[in-house]
Amino acid sequence: MAEPLDAPLPGFTLRQLAYFVAAADEGTITGAAELLRVSPSAMSDAITELESVMRERLCVRRRAHGLTLTPAGAQLVRHARLMLAEAEELRRSVGGGGQLSGPVVIGCYPTLAPTVLPPLLQDFAELHPHIDLSIREATQDRLAEDLASGRIDVAFVYDMLVPGDTERARLYELQAHALLAADHPLAGRASVRLDELVGDDLILLDAPPSSEHTLSVFAERGLRPRIRHRTASYEVVRTLVARGLGYGVLVTRVANPESYEGLPLVAKTIVPPVRPVAIDMIWAPDRPVPARTRALIEFARGVAWPS
Repeated sequence: MAEPLDAPLPGFTLRQLAYFVAAADEGTITGAAELLRVSPSAMSDAITELESVMRERLCVRRRAHGLTLTPAGAQLVRHARLMLAEAEELRRSVGGGGQLSGPVVIGCYPTLAPTVLPPLLQDFAELHPHIDLSIREATQDRLAEDLASGRIDVAFVYDMLVPGDTERARLYELQAHALLAADHPLAGRASVRLDELVGDDLILLDAPPSSEHTLSVFAERGLRPRIRHRTASYEVVRTLVARGLGYGVLVTRVANPESYEGLPLVAKTIVPPVRPVAIDMIWAPDRPVPARTRALIEFARGVAWPS
């Protein structure tokens, strides 16, 4: 005769948890039902049953205002994500034939994407062809939110403005440089000083944390740059600089010495050197890391990144 269980089985199901998490993410019963391809009434009934089992009101449902989590509901969502991830990992480990499979969503700051993504999407993908890789490019504040909510599995970011409650691995460091048009008066110099540039117009890459970093390197030397244009696009900065509308201060270097329009550019070392910027890989500390995500993390640690 089998030994009795030490604890009773829970009265809720994984399906109920999945419905509740989807409703919390979508903000409405209808939206979650469409996402999971079930009827709104089935979604609503499952959440009601879950509340009955938990003996807690988990959310407030208003027809015109969607769904709002109670404190108990917010706590349950956090635990439910862990349970659903572990259940999915169990399914894959038993039915995967020993091969790593399943989705991994990679978050990346846009200016890092041309460097970081190619070895992951090609070399790592060739090693693990059954892992479904997808990417999300966004500013670092948005990536941090996506990581906390579980929308992405790992993110590649600059080490500035990153929440302290993330797991991380240092990949490489880059030195900021000045970007000039080929006919700029200082273009023939081997290096430039910030106080030599500060009187000209700055084309600012205005996307956190790049903008904060650029302004901070001037502030650390008691300088205040004259910003002519702000843009969230790295290529727009290069294009405007190449047209002679100002200079840029960037971290990521590209092999192409020309702008998007084919105009020549020159990158100059800044002296005295500004503090280097580190590139980190981060992931959530409060969720189990599936084997497929762990494999990507270990692969990224071993890549010969630029320095």
